[in-house]
Amino acid sequence: MTILIVCDVLGQENNGTTIAAMNLVRYLRERGHEVRVVCPDQERSGQDGFYVVPQLNVGPFNHYVQRNGVVIARGDQRVLRQAMAGADAVHVMIPFMLAHAAVRMARELGKPLTAGFHCQAENITNHLFLMNSPRANDLAYKAMWRLVYQYVDLIHYPTQFIREIFESEVGPTRGCVISNGVNSRFVRTAAERPEAWQDKFVILSTGRYSKEKSHHVLLEAVAKSAHRQEIQLVLAGEGPLHEALQAQGAALPNPPVMRFFSRDEMVRVINSADLYVHAAEIEIEAISCLEAISCGLVPVIADSPRSATRFFALGEENLFRCNDSAHLAERIDWWIEHPRERLARSEAYQGYTRQFEQSRCMAAMEQMILDNAARRHEGGLSEA
Repeated sequence: MTILIVCDVLGQENNGTTIAAMNLVRYLRERGHEVRVVCPDQERSGQDGFYVVPQLNVGPFNHYVQRNGVVIARGDQRVLRQAMAGADAVHVMIPFMLAHAAVRMARELGKPLTAGFHCQAENITNHLFLMNSPRANDLAYKAMWRLVYQYVDLIHYPTQFIREIFESEVGPTRGCVISNGVNSRFVRTAAERPEAWQDKFVILSTGRYSKEKSHHVLLEAVAKSAHRQEIQLVLAGEGPLHEALQAQGAALPNPPVMRFFSRDEMVRVINSADLYVHAAEIEIEAISCLEAISCGLVPVIADSPRSATRFFALGEENLFRCNDSAHLAERIDWWIEHPRERLARSEAYQGYTRQFEQSRCMAAMEQMILDNAARRHEGGLSEA
């Protein structure tokens, strides 16, 4: 089967959307499908199966866009038509301009069409300084519906949480819930700690340095912790708030380690850490949190009503009040002071994460695309 994947955002595998897209591409190719990818990533020009569209020039806003590590794709009709020729199914990842052009063309050509839901409204309104505006977020979801989702046969939701959020704004949709899954390399292993961490309690947090990830709350919590002298914080990621967070962390007894880690490096870092904190206020799923707990790392998660990650908590000790650094400090101190409970909770998480095994999730994604194509060819609609 020839499957076309349309990615408005695709670059280095340092964000959830790109990782989810490339995991799907690799899996489908391993299964013997011909997979074509349309994206704006100029570094992939000339690579087999990649069709690269131009980036959108936004004039005076180009610097801001680049600073945020975002590439805006242009819906190039010529490239899309070339990529879509002979495709048996089309799957789009994010509801932006390239996806809009792709779904319109797919409908015109009668192609079976599915779409992923990998972008919360707040991921867009945050750049307009309107992340906390219900009206702005409502308009963003309705725009996603008008631009892309109203045209597709079936929507892939990574979590039931985001499905309910979206359907509360636009009404019932035809869709299915499938996790993006955790790669099999993320397992508990023996890892040698760096010398500088030998006598430290290492707390890991993974995520892009941006406002909605709330790293500043974790930095404030470490400063308030009774054990701040022994805590070594590791903020794995990159993003526009790097300098601001680095300056804030410089005041801690042990300044945080801040840099991007490769996937193999992350396995070692996770297995060298003692606790994982996910402070994000906005989150569709947070595979980074699942990767950590798959390695047996106990999480402390913000209980934000705008984050699906809170559902990964196995007990109230795994949650803290969103944006409350004092409460997070209490939770951190409790886990430091209760190592036996931390070990027991770690064991509990080992079984919990089996449901998120990537092989299972990718198989379900493949089946979703194949079943939808079969229904379309038979002349039926996708099931709700």
